[in-house]
Amino acid sequence: MTGPSATTQTLAADLLIIGWGKAGKTLAKDLGGRGRRVVLVERDDSLIGGSCINVACVPTKDLIDSAEHRAGAEPAAYLRQAIASRDSLVTRLRAANRAMLETVEAVTLIGGEARFTGPHRVRVRGGDETLEITADQIVINTGSSPLLPDLPGIDGPNVHTSQSIQHITDLPERLAIIGGGFIAMEFASMFAAFGSQVTVLERSARFGSGLDGLDDDVREAVVTALTDRGVRILTGAVVEAIDATGVNTSAGRIDAEAVLVATGRRPETAALNLGAAGVATDERGFIIVDEHLATSVPGIWAAGDVNGGPQFTYISLDDYRILASQLAGDGSRSTADRSAVPTTTFITPPLAQVGLTEREARRQGIDHVVAAKKVADIAAMPRPKILGETHGLIKVLIDPATDKVLGATVFSTDAQEVINLVALAMRAGATATQLRDGIWTHPSSTEALNEVLATLSAGR
Repeated sequence: MTGPSATTQTLAADLLIIGWGKAGKTLAKDLGGRGRRVVLVERDDSLIGGSCINVACVPTKDLIDSAEHRAGAEPAAYLRQAIASRDSLVTRLRAANRAMLETVEAVTLIGGEARFTGPHRVRVRGGDETLEITADQIVINTGSSPLLPDLPGIDGPNVHTSQSIQHITDLPERLAIIGGGFIAMEFASMFAAFGSQVTVLERSARFGSGLDGLDDDVREAVVTALTDRGVRILTGAVVEAIDATGVNTSAGRIDAEAVLVATGRRPETAALNLGAAGVATDERGFIIVDEHLATSVPGIWAAGDVNGGPQFTYISLDDYRILASQLAGDGSRSTADRSAVPTTTFITPPLAQVGLTEREARRQGIDHVVAAKKVADIAAMPRPKILGETHGLIKVLIDPATDKVLGATVFSTDAQEVINLVALAMRAGATATQLRDGIWTHPSSTEALNEVLATLSAGR
């Protein structure tokens, strides 16, 4: 524990932050820089800096990039090199995050597990030491972790989560992935590129039940991209048990040296003793907050994954903005200010979305027209052909009365960048015609908008 060295000490703070996530660390730096007495508590040294840089966004994308560049390298040795490179990057980022706060005099960093003993009192244990912290304002920023279903064999040594598989000892010749959501897709694409024979086990009769309502044409394009790289997708496969050599399912036996369980995430609240503080949670254990991220207890907020909102680091960063508005601003910012929030799943090529899908627009009865084209058929966008990756499609929904963009799916090379432009256009009120007639660099992926949106003009 960094801080008081006696067996039991007390410490008073203006602001206590529990958990070193994106929102928490950014808020600590901001308010500490303003002279507030900030205490930040983190129980796990391997998560200093938050999940994003340690086990989520950054290290997984580093592994995905390595997998895409394997070429003819021997698979097992190459995976070990990729993991070592991943670990080196994480170590550097973790050190930079620690240094970012250690240089702020008003911020005190504490290592240990926090547990509420009252609404504004927390006990932190680290080794043989105990610290009692009181604070008028508290932010809970403890994040989430992989959720494991209750299955025979789930605790076997060959069973992995999205975190543990990043340090798998040997490249499995055969990898079974339980789950059909976005995390499952990313790892399926990654390990297929590393050289494993990947089988995705989807309990639904149709692949992608956990993919937030993808349109059928997008779903089919995703399946094509995955199967073309060797991923086997088995639908209607309810997992019954896992053992040392594979998985028993309702659709038959799947032999595998390793099993990845990607069936969702749970909030990290079990150790917090939230009942002592009176902080309310929902039926899944996520902390209930209002549009200003305030919990049921005055002076306590919850930020990041633990509050049940979208589980993205950029949402956690926006949570920081809302909290800063509450704690050091005019209090006006809220989750209601969020619009056209994009998402990206880093399969190959990336799948990015913003706004309405066609399925959702129809369900809501929203008038719309669609401009769409397969990436392989977009002549004005040679970049995918240059890179040798022409899977996917680009699809834009437009309000015919206003010419405003209602939503878009970009399943293509550089989708994670193109979708940001479309999201900005939606927030700024730019029209589809302005995107269609935009002057974009060449060769780039953005210029696909010229041709895709022109198909709408041709159809009018």
